[in-house]
Order: sequence, then structure tokens, then C-alpha cells
Amino acid sequence: MIFFVFLQIKIIKLKKKVCLLGSTGSMGVQALEVIDELPELFEVEVLACHSNADLLIQQAKKFKPNAVVIINDDRYEYVKEQLWNDDIKVFAGESSLCDIVEMSSIDIVLSCIVGIAGLRPVYRAISCGKPIALANKETLVVAGELMTQLAIEHHVPILPVDSEHSAIFQSLVGEWNNPLEKIIITASGGPFRGKNREFLQNVTKEQALKHPNWSMGNKITIDSATLMNKGLEVIEAKWLFDADLDQIEVVVHPQSIVHSLVQFADGSVKAQLGLPSMKLPIQYALTYPQREANKMPRLNFADYPSLTFEKPDMGTFRCLKIAYEASREGGNRPCVMNAANEVAVSLFLHDRIGFMDIPAIIEQQLAEVPFGKPCSIDEYLETDKEVRNRILKSYN
Repeated sequence: MIFFVFLQIKIIKLKKKVCLLGSTGSMGVQALEVIDELPELFEVEVLACHSNADLLIQQAKKFKPNAVVIINDDRYEYVKEQLWNDDIKVFAGESSLCDIVEMSSIDIVLSCIVGIAGLRPVYRAISCGKPIALANKETLVVAGELMTQLAIEHHVPILPVDSEHSAIFQSLVGEWNNPLEKIIITASGGPFRGKNREFLQNVTKEQALKHPNWSMGNKITIDSATLMNKGLEVIEAKWLFDADLDQIEVVVHPQSIVHSLVQFADGSVKAQLGLPSMKLPIQYALTYPQREANKMPRLNFADYPSLTFEKPDMGTFRCLKIAYEASREGGNRPCVMNAANEVAVSLFLHDRIGFMDIPAIIEQQLAEVPFGKPCSIDEYLETDKEVRNRILKSYN
């Protein structure tokens, strides 16, 4: 397991300087709440977002980072003008995002960027030896082999922020030399658990965005409804924990209290439990190997007298099956799948396609785009671009 090489992390500084990529998204906002609640441990060094200039400015004025990056060049002058008197450096563009992660003052890079946009800056951060707290699934889904090899070369820890992978990680602490038999990733089932294909043909985006347990961004919420979110997590777990796909199982757990489990060679199973909240896994990734006290709500088992588990319906929710198959094929298949899913979800959110068209579009691209074995970030990004253009051309 790649983590086994890295997990003896020593705390060099009392206060970690954090570079937060994707600060204005749901995960980024929650990360800043964690940092705000532990001011003696963390300091914000860099904030970066795509285009939400007003929220970025608000965050910058509160946390006083050394620098901010707005990827959308059109918003650069506005952000610069608003922060003129705050002694905060302002940069714009994707190249600036990649350059800034190399700042010597950064102790850890927390990547909360959604989608393929997180790929290149995380690659650059690993290349210059920065520890990574990873909330961006696509980094490992698209280029897991490349990223993990790079992390090993540079002795860089990749600490999971997803609640499921954090649960697996926490369950493995102290077990590094014990054979792992199975990883069990839990899924809430989303808003359409138990529904059939006929029902799903006519669901709306408003219905799909009503997740029963979690508060997340729109893209991730739709992925949860299609079960693609679990598919992405399966592929991510394969790389994070050096596991075979046959060792990774998904079970539906509607209460979202057991965040994931691991089973060892002797049959013992360990799990991490807690109330549905992303703040705990964010905090654990930032403070590892320490556990710090906080004021987050505590789990009261009396409130959850019944915890249930069931098999996912991969016949109806085809995205999970697609993800397993794409990962087994390897090469550019996960990249094609991810790009097609991102575009299909966007089309659904813009009322251009139906809910069940999402897996259909993904399957079509996997059937039509030739198999390949990308060897660099640029090649992965070129594949991603090709798939996006193919789909968008069909819907213009």
C-alpha cells in the first residue's frame, strides 16, 4: 500500500500553512470552517478558486493569505482591486495555480477542486514534495498510476479527505503490517435508492439534488444519485490502498453512519463511524497523525437504533458497474469515463438530457474512443479534451 511508505509523518511546525485549492466550493468552505476553529494549528497561505470572485475576496479579507489565485482571467482585475489595500498578492490563470503550489512556505496542499481541473496543480505539488490532502477524486481516478508513482518517487503523503477513504485510512492506522482482505465502501444510495429504471426515466434535477444525508456541490450530488460517486471512490481506493478491484466492495448503508470498513485476513472487520459531516475527515487529514478536540456534534447511538446494509443495484444504477469495468481495463478507460460523466452531468443539470442518459453517454464514449495508455499529464488531458468535444459536438 502506498500509504504504508508515508505514514510516519512528523510535525515540524506547530502551525501548518495551508494552500487551499477550490476554496469557494462546498468542500473548500467547510475546510475554512475547520481552519477557523483551530487557529492555533493552521494558517491559510494560499486561497484559489475558479470564478467565484466575491466569495474569494470575502475569504481573503478574513483569513489574510499570502496570495490568492482566481483561475478565470476575466475576474482578475476585480479581485486585485478589491484586495489592493490588504497586502495580498493576486494571481490569475491555470498556470498561476500550478506555479503557486510550489511556494516554499506551503506545508500542505488541500485540493478541493471538483473535476479534471485539479489534476495538473496536484501533479505539480507532488513534484515539489508538498504533502497532499486530497478531496479531488478525479486526480486518482484519471491518473492514479502516474500520481502514485510520482508520490512514491518524491516521498509525498497523499492523505484522503473523502469521508469513505478517510474511514478506510483511519481503520488501517496501526494495521500496516497486517494483510488486508477486503475494503468495504458504504453508499447512502442517494435520493433514488430502491427506484427502478422506469421511475428514473422521468426524474428531474431538483429531485436528484435532494440528497437524503449529505450537503454537497451539485456535481457530486448528481454523482451520488447515479452511484458514479461510488464508482469513482472504488477506483480511488484501488490506488490509495494498493488494492485489487476484487478486494473492494460497495454496500448501501442508508443511515450514512458507518463511513466505510476494512476486513483483515483473520476475518476481523474495523469501521469508522460518525455523523454525516465532511469537517471531521478534513480535520483528520490536516492534523494527522494527531486527533484534535473540536466542537463538532457527537454521534449518539440511541438516535440510530438500526443500521442497515444492502447490495447496490448495479443493473439499474449502471454507473457503478461502468466504473468497475473501466478500472479493470485500465489505460485511458477511467479518463474517458470521467470526462464523459462530467459532461453528461453538466448537460443534465442544464436540462439538456435525462437522468438515464448519463450512463448511456458514458457507455457510448467508452465504446467509441480507442483504447490507449497515456504516459503523461498532457496525454491524459488531451484524452479528456477529446471526449468532451465529441459529446458537446453531438449536443450543439
